[in-house]
Amino acid sequence: MKPRHGEVSIPLQPPGRGAPPAAGPAEQPRDYVLWSLFNVLAGYLLACLGCLCFPALVFSIKARDCKVLGDLEGARRHGARARVLNIICSLLLVAVVVFTVIAVIVVTISVT
Repeated sequence: MKPRHGEVSIPLQPPGRGAPPAAGPAEQPRDYVLWSLFNVLAGYLLACLGCLCFPALVFSIKARDCKVLGDLEGARRHGARARVLNIICSLLLVAVVVFTVIAVIVVTISVT
């Protein structure tokens, strides 16, 4: 029975919980939420780069939402963006830490 105008059709089974497709079960896309959360927290605590790492967290949450709703293609797309942004943020954090260590060593050597 089709829903009438203004009515909402609620499926009896959540998306993605039915029989697997004929081509075989698709691998679940990754959402990288923990990595994004770590980058945001480390960015704020270490180098005030949290605002640069925040978009990775947004795309990670979008990927998780798409995965829960059964939109695997959207989850893959947002997950890929989150992965790239996480790599960039991780490299920036490593560069800041290395630069800080080198600066501390140079200042310590020049003072003595």
